[in-house]
Amino acid sequence: MFTIQQIKEAHSKVKSGADFPAYIQDLIKLGVRHYETYVSDGHALYYGSNEFKTSSDSKYAPLLIAETSNIPQFIDNLKWHQQGKTDYLTFCRDCANNGVEKWLVDTTKMTCIYYDKAGNEMLAEVIPSL
Repeated sequence: MFTIQQIKEAHSKVKSGADFPAYIQDLIKLGVRHYETYVSDGHALYYGSNEFKTSSDSKYAPLLIAETSNIPQFIDNLKWHQQGKTDYLTFCRDCANNGVEKWLVDTTKMTCIYYDKAGNEMLAEVIPSL
């Protein structure tokens, strides 16, 4: 099974959203099946085979998640991040300001789905392959 240290090493290569597809490939090699990242403090829950589960610590000071989601602005911020125009913390702040509570990455389906505080899907994306 994988460790949080291995995940941190893979994540250390990520400088912007442009690096996300390569990061996902690294997680697949480690055996991560899916994971959920919580915008409020950046902690994540990682799931592998045979019901294996581990979690990371908070990555930054708590952020307040907006009660009302702003999907058009979120999509604009996401595009900027994917183009390498923002760093990870800026992206997380943008998510919080636009009502994103968490995102779920499924490495089997190669999808990333963003959710608001009510559990509503805000955006589903296919993760590009390398």
